[in-house]
Amino acid sequence: MVEKKVKVKKMFDAIAFKYDFLNHLLSFGFDFYWRRKALKLSELTPDSILLDVACGTGDVAIEARKQGVTNITGADFSFNMLQLFKKKSDWINGKCTQLAAENMPFKDNTFTNITVAFGVRNFYNISEGFASFFRVLKPGGKATVIEFRMPSNFIFKRLYKFYFKNILPLVGGILSGSREAYAYLPKSVEEFDEKIDLPEMLKISGFSKVTKHNLTFGIVQVVIAIK
Repeated sequence: MVEKKVKVKKMFDAIAFKYDFLNHLLSFGFDFYWRRKALKLSELTPDSILLDVACGTGDVAIEARKQGVTNITGADFSFNMLQLFKKKSDWINGKCTQLAAENMPFKDNTFTNITVAFGVRNFYNISEGFASFFRVLKPGGKATVIEFRMPSNFIFKRLYKFYFKNILPLVGGILSGSREAYAYLPKSVEEFDEKIDLPEMLKISGFSKVTKHNLTFGIVQVVIAIK
């Protein structure tokens, strides 16, 4: 677990400065839609108190602000990602925290909403991370998890796997300068999809109502859990 924690931090620190460009390029721009749709499903309001975990360079938080949320805290384990978030959005200054999801320093019952986009795969202990979510959420608060998954349609799954295992690592590796990072991505998604049932893990962590939404032919799942 500690080895994964260190490895993931180094990897994201290394690719941070090409991260946004490659996200948009390699997802063909669908990443904007996935974030926007997930936040709409979360039913955020101007009164929401949002913690964006594994916030990266802040794209989820920026979209949430567009949707009217002003009380936003960003948290990520990568220092370089947080620095880029601050450069993109001066309003987040002072509300960015470098931390691991499994050990958050916030008080109990602090936030109405938690989001984590494509970051749960990188937790070194998902159960501890979700327990931490449950603790810092207010009663009735929501945790929204956006994560990749393997599509169920046989034909589309084969096409998707070919792109994910051949094209994406090649292009991502060349443009980012880190072949390791973009080889890790498809491997981690497939392994995660085989082993992790997000709704079940959230229920085990204490969440009472859990709903799941599939986007873009099932390659992305949005799971929303209520405390």
